[in-house]
Amino acid sequence: MNAPALFAICTAIWGSTWLAITFQLGVVPPGVSVVYRFALASVLLGALCMATKRSLAFPPRTHAWLAAWGATMFGLNYVAIYHAEAHVSSGLVAVLFATIVFMSAFGMRLFFGTPLTVRMLIAATLGVCGVALLFLPELESVRAGGQAAVGIAYALAGTALATGGNLIAVRNHARELPVFPTTAWGMLYGALVAALVAIGQGVPWRFDASTAYVASLLYLAVFGSIVAFGAYLTLLKMVGAGPASYLAVSTPVIAMLLTTLFEGYRWQWPAVLGVVLAVSGIVLALRKVPTRTSGEPR
Repeated sequence: MNAPALFAICTAIWGSTWLAITFQLGVVPPGVSVVYRFALASVLLGALCMATKRSLAFPPRTHAWLAAWGATMFGLNYVAIYHAEAHVSSGLVAVLFATIVFMSAFGMRLFFGTPLTVRMLIAATLGVCGVALLFLPELESVRAGGQAAVGIAYALAGTALATGGNLIAVRNHARELPVFPTTAWGMLYGALVAALVAIGQGVPWRFDASTAYVASLLYLAVFGSIVAFGAYLTLLKMVGAGPASYLAVSTPVIAMLLTTLFEGYRWQWPAVLGVVLAVSGIVLALRKVPTRTSGEPR
């Protein structure tokens, strides 16, 4: 598939996972649900690799990188974002996470020598402003104070961790590591790290056998993890972490459209303007991007 098709797949799936995650809340602590999601995805993806004769064997040094990648991309990143949403609104978290477009651009410049262009900076500004306008009512309701500061710190930490995961993925691509076998290991390491965090916090381990929970868990593991991350990592290999990170801008737009359909969200002019700015930033960022990233890290 080409880059626009991969971008569209990731946007559609991750935009819908916001709705699927609501069925995960309740009986099972969020951190434990993260463990279930990525552990299941890892097992299924590993079985797929074995069925298609893709080798899962890697040297110890590669496993060290895969463990770091899994911890940042699939483990600590998700734990931090869940903690952020316990202190501040999901809208503020979405806006803060959208700053990954800046973090990824500067990270690619620092570690891979990818040039910072005026076009990319303008696109990033449009994207973040668009997401901010989309969640303007929630942002206006945020009160200053210790809880808000804690939530903001968690959200920015999660964004930085996700950026680190992106950069490690670019490093793995530069060494021509296969996508699906490495992702199976990365998700397993991410699940283990999330499990260690849950154990350290004394979180109760429960499972919800209801149809809604099991169905949403399967959707998140198969589509939200295996399919979407497979498409995302392929996209990242094609265009680099900077342009690929604009999924943090497009995903909230799809999520709000689904909220309109299923929860009766009513659009106001700031939200409409936010969509226009977000889409403009995405188009500007993805227009004429190179199909290969720069090679070795500095």
